[in-house]
Amino acid sequence: MLWIILGQMPLPQVTMQERHRKMKKSFSRSTLRGQKGFSEIGLKLEMVSQDALRRTIFPLGGLTKDFVKKIAAENRLHHVLQKKESMGMCFIGKRNFEHFLLQYLQPRPGQFISIEDHKVLGTHKGWFLYTLGQRANIGGLSVPWYVVEKDSAKGDVFVAPRIDHPALYRDLLRTSRVHWITEEPPAALVRDKMMECHFRFRHQMALVPCVLTLNQDGTVWVTAVRAVRGLATGQFAVFYKGDECLGSGKILRLGPSTYMLQKGQRRAGVATESPSDSAEEGPDLRPSL
Repeated sequence: MLWIILGQMPLPQVTMQERHRKMKKSFSRSTLRGQKGFSEIGLKLEMVSQDALRRTIFPLGGLTKDFVKKIAAENRLHHVLQKKESMGMCFIGKRNFEHFLLQYLQPRPGQFISIEDHKVLGTHKGWFLYTLGQRANIGGLSVPWYVVEKDSAKGDVFVAPRIDHPALYRDLLRTSRVHWITEEPPAALVRDKMMECHFRFRHQMALVPCVLTLNQDGTVWVTAVRAVRGLATGQFAVFYKGDECLGSGKILRLGPSTYMLQKGQRRAGVATESPSDSAEEGPDLRPSL
């Protein structure tokens, strides 16, 4: 995507919708969500400042990727058509991701541990090589296991069987101070301290309805209406209202997984049935504001 930055032109503050109306060949960030094929761009632009937005034009405008490829074909730009789309980190290329990282980071061996019974299933070269939700490479196991938790202090990686295991799902997260595209939080969020909207943290995922709770320091709690698979700290939660991209915040903290909540509920049920027993006290499953 070609970007043209317009020098020091004194343009007024704009919203995404205004920019879409006034400059059809530019691409406004608030309308990106509704444009077919541009969800990935939305995730890359949500951190751009309002000052930069005032001076930015997207020459391809609202054209879809397929239409751009059609233009390339008509102009015999076959090298563009033959190039495969990158689904990972483009600068790594075909190199093994683990080998690439270990060229720059010292190995920190640890254990793969089952989240269900804490049984040691194998070893790894470093917890930083894995992200929540990905398949763990554990030799000697007949079924796939997936990363659900990481203990950076001890170096352990907790895993669970099945791609849909409840330990992979969460409905609560807290972000860093949110970068709002229009420079200020939405009026409804400031007034009520809560606001319904949608969010995503991967460019190809469907938007998830959620409720934002604004904290005094500008961070937000995000409560999803349904548990979402593969949330991880370090990712960016991008917020949308209708067709407008509102902004984003880096995920700093996660709420408990569905598995841990279910486990806590079972413990509570046992304690209720046997009040005389001295049951072990469970952890505080919901983070405090």
